[in-house]
Amino acid sequence: MDRPIASNYGPSYGTVNPAVYGTPAPGMLSAPTAPPANMFDTIPGYEGTLAGGGGGYLPPPMPTVPMPVPEQAPTPPDWHIPSISEHIARESLEKYVSSKCCYSSAPVKDGVITTMETFNTYRYRLESFTESRTSEWSQEPYTGQVVDAGIQPAPSPWQISTNPPAFFNDKKQTIKVPYTSSVKNCHVCLGAGRGPCTTCAGAGNKVCWSCNGSGTRMSNDQCITCRGLGRENCNSCNGHGSRECETCRGKRQMLVFINLTVKWTTEKDDFVAQQSSGLRVKNLESVSGKQLFQNAQYMLYPVMGFPDASVAQASERLVREHQAKYVQNSRILQQRQTIELIPITKVNYMWKGKSHFYFVYGNEFQVSVDDYPATCCCSVM
Repeated sequence: MDRPIASNYGPSYGTVNPAVYGTPAPGMLSAPTAPPANMFDTIPGYEGTLAGGGGGYLPPPMPTVPMPVPEQAPTPPDWHIPSISEHIARESLEKYVSSKCCYSSAPVKDGVITTMETFNTYRYRLESFTESRTSEWSQEPYTGQVVDAGIQPAPSPWQISTNPPAFFNDKKQTIKVPYTSSVKNCHVCLGAGRGPCTTCAGAGNKVCWSCNGSGTRMSNDQCITCRGLGRENCNSCNGHGSRECETCRGKRQMLVFINLTVKWTTEKDDFVAQQSSGLRVKNLESVSGKQLFQNAQYMLYPVMGFPDASVAQASERLVREHQAKYVQNSRILQQRQTIELIPITKVNYMWKGKSHFYFVYGNEFQVSVDDYPATCCCSVM
């Protein structure tokens, strides 16, 4: 039996299977990763929509709801939160230390609290609950799905009904846009349903792994794996030289349509009034305080008449920034502003003749310790 003639794809590839494709061109081995632009139709209202997340945000219609009117912030008679008790201060530190594998409990048991200082601070929070819509061309193998492009005009992006969540609950929904679905030949296999096997370059066989193409073993006996041919069938394509197209899954055609992605997102900004405790402002992000004021409506007006001028100024700045920033590519469905009084207690204590301190803050009695006096080094063996 004649030996197969080696192909021009290097020694690891086999001969071409002429019954399948003939000699494969090098370019056929690297299929395009994205559909060509001419696969997509132009749909009014969705011009510029691209494949793979293209198209960008779709501007919403101009709001018709009237602008908000000023609202005076209430002034409770007492916005002061008293310092926590020594029992809570010690218990909070004990809980914090127990969560650290390298912290000794000796300062908790033997330390003597000397003073506790209160540094309450205000936190203003503005939340804007927004809805944004983006479009992209998508495709899937055609298996008989509804084809409706051209039957009637597609609804505009902001006319499509959705299932929105409750305010300030983030969610994402993807919707196939009606009257945009059409059928195209698969751009990868050009409608053939199959493509050259990339393992054997469409040949259907490869160099025998056992004899490395020689047809014989070291003892000059005939190789039993390839029966002396020096080649063996490609396992990836079972010797056919081609495989089912992974893009269309052998269906030859693709259903092409526009997907609309709707996102509901809570955009949030905080402002913490200046406080001189020494606790880092970042620590306050994970705790809550005593709520002094809250207002929620479609569009907010900045807080007015608040005793701390910095809070009122922050409210005016953030409301203006949100309404300028988020109406460009989304629509604001609801806004909420909150003012909290966050308790911060600096606990000073003595241990082994030296002075130390830690912070207890928020309604959750979180603890922050910059330099705990009794730690050890842990290592994992």
